[in-house]
Amino acid sequence: MQLILKYFTNLTEDQIAKYKHLEALYQDWNLKINVVSRKDIDELYIRHVLHSLAIAKVIQFKDGSQIMDVGTGGGFPGIPLAIMFPECQFHLVDSIAKKLKVVDEVAEGLGLTNVHTTHSRVEDINETYDFIVSRAVAAMPTFVHWVKGKVSKKQKHDLKNGILYLKGGDLAEELKDFPNAAIYNLSDYYEEDFFETKKLVHLPLKFK
Repeated sequence: MQLILKYFTNLTEDQIAKYKHLEALYQDWNLKINVVSRKDIDELYIRHVLHSLAIAKVIQFKDGSQIMDVGTGGGFPGIPLAIMFPECQFHLVDSIAKKLKVVDEVAEGLGLTNVHTTHSRVEDINETYDFIVSRAVAAMPTFVHWVKGKVSKKQKHDLKNGILYLKGGDLAEELKDFPNAAIYNLSDYYEEDFFETKKLVHLPLKFK
């Protein structure tokens, strides 16, 4: 939790309380339905919460923004971002129902009213969003195919609408067909070793 306070100094008391409560909720629910590995649950704040919040280092979502989290798993990056941006709406999608059970219970336990979940393949979602976020659920060409036509036409941000993708390692091959992709090194924002090879990719996508 100290890591969150170290890198995000303008949190409200309500946000701090919610981030603090995350660990107990995940530890409790993870015993019933395993969505986070044992090693990761012990390092929840660095490996999941802070990693998710790297998106907030690159962009401040404006009030009223619509964001979809694809393959959210246990609720990352969606849940930490929903706490950070309470006036934005977050749609968390996963094809595995038991994971969304945990997400729903965590969101309810935190009193988050800006999160809703759908048990579905993303291809079957018919809404549009300002941004689509995810943590390395597929190679970028596959992911782009999945989310085609799901990006809103109306621009609210300086950063163009599209994909914000948390990924690690060498992305050259994967992004060779996407010359307009921008890569942000998370080590520019965080000093912990865990983030040394971690990146955030922004890929603008045209509406339809």
